[in-house]
Amino acid sequence: MRIDDYSHPRFSDDVRVIRESIAPIAAELRLEAEPMMEQAVADSALDDFGDPGFVERLDVWTTAMRDEAKLAPFGVLSNHTFGVQLLKNRLLVTDLVARHPEIHDIPIERPIIIAGLPRTGTTHLHNLLSADPNLRSLPYWESLEPVLPASEQPAPGEPDPRYARTEVALDFLNDTMPLFERMHEMTVDHVHEEIQLLAIDFSSMLMETVALVPSWRDYYLAHDQTPHYEYLKTMLQVLTFLRGGERWVLKSPQHTEQLCALSTVFPDATFVLTHRDPVSVTASMTTMITYSSRMNVESPDPLRFGTYWSARIEDLLMGCVRDRDVLPSDQTVDVRFHEFMADDIATVERIYAVADQPFTDGTRAAMDSFMATHPRGRHGTILYDLTDFGLDAVERRTALQPYVDRFGVREET
Repeated sequence: MRIDDYSHPRFSDDVRVIRESIAPIAAELRLEAEPMMEQAVADSALDDFGDPGFVERLDVWTTAMRDEAKLAPFGVLSNHTFGVQLLKNRLLVTDLVARHPEIHDIPIERPIIIAGLPRTGTTHLHNLLSADPNLRSLPYWESLEPVLPASEQPAPGEPDPRYARTEVALDFLNDTMPLFERMHEMTVDHVHEEIQLLAIDFSSMLMETVALVPSWRDYYLAHDQTPHYEYLKTMLQVLTFLRGGERWVLKSPQHTEQLCALSTVFPDATFVLTHRDPVSVTASMTTMITYSSRMNVESPDPLRFGTYWSARIEDLLMGCVRDRDVLPSDQTVDVRFHEFMADDIATVERIYAVADQPFTDGTRAAMDSFMATHPRGRHGTILYDLTDFGLDAVERRTALQPYVDRFGVREET
């Protein structure tokens, strides 16, 4: 399939009716820090957000969303809801840790951390590692609501209400973006990125992926992210306290430009860096983000998205070139896409050897089972074309040649 409705998205009749009905509701919402915090307090009956430094970040983000993002009414509603939920999550986390300070003593030891951009094999690799029952991963439903309020705790034998809420949201996402699953399948239980947990501290690249917010980007890049990775570690301690697990497997594209912060907070981690032809990565990542922006943006301009995201992808990749050597060589594995696709299990075994993680018959069986039930491309594929975004492959290849040379990436035609 080729996407041909970036600027003027075509929605089904049902989706269009829902989106049009949102306008009066969105008009009453204030996408501002103070009223959103007040709503989170009212909804949760809690009032301690922890370190107040997040308020400045929240204000920068909400201002950018109002002034720069060109949100549709549905985008106003969805981001207001998203922000309030992050604030409620923060309140619930702060309350839980205050009541159980022993959470801070829970060790987060030797996590396996995948750092790589979308379309470099990170999702497949993350899924394979997460299929191992001896590793702890983050399911999507848990990433959205890490701590369930006491008032919603299910009775024995009853379902967790977070499952149903996540399923409703995903149903609407799939109705609104029917081609998205060809690029990145989303299910209630699929393993998700900890970028969602970083968002609870309001310092996450996630904020950039829903709309173009250059002032937020500039603020984020101007600040040391180490304190926010410390907050991520606290979140992992919270989730370990609530649902157990010993060794975490993590993944996020954000890590590629945050290797210093990552290695400072998780010094004993195994770092897995995934690499692919950066021109192919630029085409596919820009396609995915521009297409998904229809959830929030009135009329996404593919040329503006191309300009913004080609630059951000260059930042991310060059950050990896700049900081690769801060990672301990005996704890780091570089995974080239063509090698991973040629033999994915051999790649996993190489990672396990560096991580000193047992690769048992049970591990292999679990990964084989996952691949049997999740064959690649089962939902179809998308045609990725840089020219849709006003980008030139030769120019991009020249700009990104230092990355190609540094990691021996194979050019794709």
